[in-house]
Amino acid sequence: MPELPEVEVVRRGIDRWATARTIAEVEVLYPRSIRRSPGGAAAIEGALTGDSFRCASRRGKYLWLPLTSKDEFALVVHLGMSGQVLMQPVAADDEKHLRVRIAFADHEREMRFVDQRTFGGVYLDELRGGLPRSIEHIARDPLDPRFDATATARLIRRKDTEIKRVLLDQSVVSGIGNIYADEALWRSRLHGRRPTGKLSQARVLELLAHSQDVMDAALAQGGTSFDSLYVNVNGESGYFDRSLDAYGREGEPCHRCGSPIRREAFMNRSSFSCPRCQRTPRRHPTP
Repeated sequence: MPELPEVEVVRRGIDRWATARTIAEVEVLYPRSIRRSPGGAAAIEGALTGDSFRCASRRGKYLWLPLTSKDEFALVVHLGMSGQVLMQPVAADDEKHLRVRIAFADHEREMRFVDQRTFGGVYLDELRGGLPRSIEHIARDPLDPRFDATATARLIRRKDTEIKRVLLDQSVVSGIGNIYADEALWRSRLHGRRPTGKLSQARVLELLAHSQDVMDAALAQGGTSFDSLYVNVNGESGYFDRSLDAYGREGEPCHRCGSPIRREAFMNRSSFSCPRCQRTPRRHPTP
């Protein structure tokens, strides 16, 4: 699933190619991709046609495109497991999994939402305080200029759970998924099952700083692509997978101590860590 750096790369592409352009037509090719939009395809088409996107905004893994004339509404985009937003030449062949097409009056590149597994989608939502109502529960992310690391660290320490579990809780801190949680934990020399209540404020702040650093580094390389499902708006892959220290490196030597990286089951997914640098706690909370 695309995480914060990947979604931010897409946001920048949309902001460059799709804003301030009059929308001429909206074509919904797969109703499931707009399932969260009240009024269905007719409502989206009616709201967007003739209007334009004022900008492209993001919180965590969610994107939203406020409308210029109907400024109390925005088109929300969630990539899910395999969603892509592509800015394609009008004459380009349709993608196999094309779900929604937005064409512009200038007949330049059109915006296409492509989604193989259909867990993502686009939908019209009301803005409240500049934020779509449906994502008001999503916390600020470490790359947000208004992110309060001190308050977030206090909240994390009050949680009676495991540190990786709370890193993945988007209501506590958003944008961090499995990849960047493992990378930040490796940099902090912490095992993901360490109890949050056993960590000092300084250790949690250090972990949040590493989360920010690793996502900044990934963003500079266009994000992480393990397959063809994540690409930017021009269809190009990111290259941060070449710089990973833990995630996906089972059996490979730790870049710090040389021990083989281990893979463990965690929350119906895999966690990767160093058995020497990130000691497994003897006891941990029951999920």
